[in-house]
Amino acid sequence: MLSNYQLGLDYAKQLDKEDELSHYRNQFHIPKDKNGNDLIYLCGNSLGLQPKATKDYINQELEDWANLGVEGHTDAKNPWLPYHEFLTESMAKVVGAKPIEVVVMNTLTTNLHLMMVSFYKPTAKRHKILIESDAFPSDKYAVESQLRHHGYDDKDGLVLWSPRPGEELARYEDLEAILEAQGDEIALIMIGGVNYYTGQYFDLKRIAALGHQYGCKVGFDCAHGAGNVALNLHDSGADFAVWCTYKYMNSGPGSLGGCFVHERHAHNKELNRFTGWWSHNKETRFNMRGEFDALAGAEGWQLSNPPILSMAAIKASADMFNEVGMEKLTKKSKHITGYFEFLLNELNNTDIKIITPTNPEERGCQLSIQVKNADRSLHDKLTASGVISDWREPDVIRCAPIPLYNSYQDVYLMVEKLKTILND
Repeated sequence: MLSNYQLGLDYAKQLDKEDELSHYRNQFHIPKDKNGNDLIYLCGNSLGLQPKATKDYINQELEDWANLGVEGHTDAKNPWLPYHEFLTESMAKVVGAKPIEVVVMNTLTTNLHLMMVSFYKPTAKRHKILIESDAFPSDKYAVESQLRHHGYDDKDGLVLWSPRPGEELARYEDLEAILEAQGDEIALIMIGGVNYYTGQYFDLKRIAALGHQYGCKVGFDCAHGAGNVALNLHDSGADFAVWCTYKYMNSGPGSLGGCFVHERHAHNKELNRFTGWWSHNKETRFNMRGEFDALAGAEGWQLSNPPILSMAAIKASADMFNEVGMEKLTKKSKHITGYFEFLLNELNNTDIKIITPTNPEERGCQLSIQVKNADRSLHDKLTASGVISDWREPDVIRCAPIPLYNSYQDVYLMVEKLKTILND
């Protein structure tokens, strides 16, 4: 990112002083070391920090449960029957979708399987699934199991979009070549919107258009994109997308996921799907004896009534995202990540290399630092120095300066610690 960044702690302090989002840091619990000092937490791409408001949001539901019992479904301060609807508008803004296209439900891989029930429709001629070669393991396991479930070989049926030898990032011209050669055999393209390892943010609209050109259905795993980048899912034209909320959306370990189904599918009741009573028409849901009548939109893929305590944690975070807005978040994200990149490059150390794209439009706030002759020792030394980052085999330290709670001083101090360790 082109910017006149400067070296030195005073400059980092000045950036924090000018940061319009800096006060949000005080709305989060920041982990501390044994001496009570704030740790430098750059691991929000793995698990986001807890908003201080989360406890109050959950306690509200605990109190209503204690005081109202089953009547809380209708009489709670936030009635439980429609609770997921309280999240829809905020979540739609986060992922760039229309409210009818979004629902919070289940967990990420469960939602991926539910989407593939509807959008992976293999035939003898067209049954292959295309994913990026270094997809998150859960995605690979899920699509392989779908191939096996439908009676196909999970190796022959899997098409991998791979970086070229000696490179880390996938190229679109290679995807185009794969589709030109095998497009009429590929039933589904399922790509991680932001690659977990490299941090590469793919052009969702370009991939969706390309896949549809060859008659493929197209979906995205946006676990590392939701709350991180401007996904613009509706405009992308993707058939579906799934994501989790415990990374950039700070909803707690293992919390619920989200699901996007493009509005062109919203009223297609002929789409095959697994169903449950929460995907049934709300007006007749409790009649209990009628035939299934699917809800329109993404809600029509729900199965069970929602887990309220987990949704309360999501609401605490979603309300904050709604207050800040993705435009301000992504603006700071690009600037603080550019600053981080500048400081790392100024180290001029050949033992480390950033493999995340340099173009701010092709990444979120994560920078993946590749370590030469890696044996994890550099990461372990960073951890011992008070930096919480994320090691991924075989040779990458992932760091994410989260715009809601990370400061420019966090970034500066992390690089100073890294410099000391590298020079030892």
